[in-house]
Amino acid sequence: MNFWLVKSEPTTYSWQLFKEQGKAKWDGVRNYQARNYLMQMKKNDQVLFYHSNIGKEILGLAKVISEAYPDPTTPEKQWVAVDLVPVEEFKKTVKIEQIKAEIKLKDVLLIKQSRLSVMPLTKEQFDILYQMTK
Repeated sequence: MNFWLVKSEPTTYSWQLFKEQGKAKWDGVRNYQARNYLMQMKKNDQVLFYHSNIGKEILGLAKVISEAYPDPTTPEKQWVAVDLVPVEEFKKTVKIEQIKAEIKLKDVLLIKQSRLSVMPLTKEQFDILYQMTK
């Protein structure tokens, strides 16, 4: 199993809307590195959902239910999408300041390459972040 973090601006696609819809196509990614990460996602991988710009916090846990397929939002064949479903809304969110303050998370791409909308996490990083929600 792999572990990921996806980012969305809440004014574009919020955790609340994701929960209400119960499923989402993670599409519209137009960064090659993020696209490559989408292509590595496997069914049942765990995904942390992060609000960027407003809130700057991890709000919930999702899982991958389909591997990469052609992105339906563009005719360009190099772009892909995956399907995600919400699994758990966190009672306690994890703010970016908390992530930056945790020394064991210093290599998380959210800090090092903050513009990426899809990024991998190690199991240790995922476990630390998940425990911070408790």
